[in-house]
Formats: sequence, structure tokens, C-alpha cells
Amino acid sequence: MLWGPLPGAISNRARSYYKLNLSNDKLSGLKAKEFAIAKVDIVSDPSTSNETGVFETSHSFDNHRLVIQAAMDILPLALAVVPWGVLCGSLAVEAGLTPLQAQFMSLLVFAGAAQLAGISIIGAAGSLSSILMSTGVISARHLLYSAVLRDDIRPLSLAWRVALAFFLTDEMFAVTMAFKARYKVFSPLYSLLTGFLFYLVWNLATFAGIMAGKLLPDLQQLGLEFAIAATFIAIVVPQIRSFPVLGAVIASAVTALACQYFNINNGLVIATAVGMVSGFLVSLKGEDTWT
Repeated sequence: MLWGPLPGAISNRARSYYKLNLSNDKLSGLKAKEFAIAKVDIVSDPSTSNETGVFETSHSFDNHRLVIQAAMDILPLALAVVPWGVLCGSLAVEAGLTPLQAQFMSLLVFAGAAQLAGISIIGAAGSLSSILMSTGVISARHLLYSAVLRDDIRPLSLAWRVALAFFLTDEMFAVTMAFKARYKVFSPLYSLLTGFLFYLVWNLATFAGIMAGKLLPDLQQLGLEFAIAATFIAIVVPQIRSFPVLGAVIASAVTALACQYFNINNGLVIATAVGMVSGFLVSLKGEDTWT
């Protein structure tokens, strides 16, 4: 069974008939109830187009099992950001937003770091341009995420692409890439499920923060912001599987700490640029991964 959308969810230029390739060596050693790792080639009808594409699938995951797998993978990260969501809801109310406005911020913006930055600027009576510039810089990393997933998402329909773009977060990207590395397949349905489940938990946490903010003023004094650092550490560390990535992480961390220590403005942007350049320079040496 295919993971992800059925042919109807694939755009016209990629929609075609399917050809299942299963070789005997792939079937050997597997249990009777298991499928071999296989490729389903999307081969365009020669009479209409020369375009071709590949949609891969692996073990026999039905939709029910895929939901369970998505929930198990995203739940640890979703629970880790609950304190972050609670803090976001509480600070939004303290900054002057109504409970409804605070909740809609999470429902429509759905970007933890950008929301906290925006709330801080709102609380300080900052200008709209300051909010847009700060949140734009913080959210710029999503351009890199979308670039990485571009080839996987491009064949999908507009509705699928819009939905996946809305639910795209650091956490969704991390589990999607881990899933792809493990099973050698990109599953739009898996990505959508992880994104939606994370969205649900984030908004419930925001609601809890709004309610708690009314009953417990100065909720930020509890140190709930630790969840921000803990979440990103949990996302980044499992992805360190090559020397370029390791170099990028170390360079970014050292640069960020230095900018913080010396009170250098735009430390996040500087650390990001240094990390990317460092990773690229390490990759030029040709040693990609370690054994």
C-alpha cells in the first residue's frame, strides 16, 4: 500500500499509471506478511508527456499504522514544547492581548519563536515594522526547510502543498527527515499528521497558558523558557550524522555564545551564516559521514 496521497492528490503533470518493481533479492529473507522495499515509478504516458518521477514506498503501513507512527514520533517533541506554549499564552495576555487574540495568534501564526518575539515587541509598544522584521528573520530558516523538501512536495496538488507549508515547523521537519532517512521514502500523509498533531498540542498549551496567566501572574518567573533550548537540542543532536553538520553545529553554537557574551546585535543571523559557511567548508574536504 502506498504511503501518502493516492493518485488523485498528485498533480496532473505527475499523475500517471503505476509500475511496481519487486525483485527476488528484495523479497528474500522477509516474512511472508512483509513487503520488500520497493519503488513505484510514476511513468508519464508517452503520448502526453515525457516527464517521469519516483514515488517510493516500503513496509506495509496502512493509514492506521501511519497515524500511530506519526503520533509516536512527534509526541516527545510536542510534549517538550508544552511549557513553551504555556509561556507564550501567558505572555500574550500580559502584553495586552485579549484571550481570544492570544489564542488566534497560535491558531494562525503557529510559530513559537516568532510569536514570543512578536509578543515581546507588542508588550514594549514596538512598531509594526519591528515586528515584521524580527519575526521575518527568526522564521527565515523555514526557507531552508522548504528548499530541502521541494523535490518531494513539488508533485503534490496545491491543497497538499499549502497544508504542508502551514504545518511546517522545526519539529515536523526533523521527524519527517528522520522518517525519510529510515524508510527511504517521503510520505506527505506522515508529514501532515505530525504537523497537525504538533499544532493541536501547541494550541492546547497556549490555551492552558492563557487560563493560567489569569490565575498565576508572572508565570514567566517559573523558568518555562528552558523548553525552547531543550526542544532545539532534541531536534539538532539526532541530526548530527556527518562532519559538515557537526562543523556547522559547533560553529553556530560558539558564534551564538560569543555574540551573546559581547552583546553583539543580530547574533542569531550571524551565527546562522557562520554555521552554514563552516558546514560548506568542511564538506569540501570530502569526508561526509563517519562509520
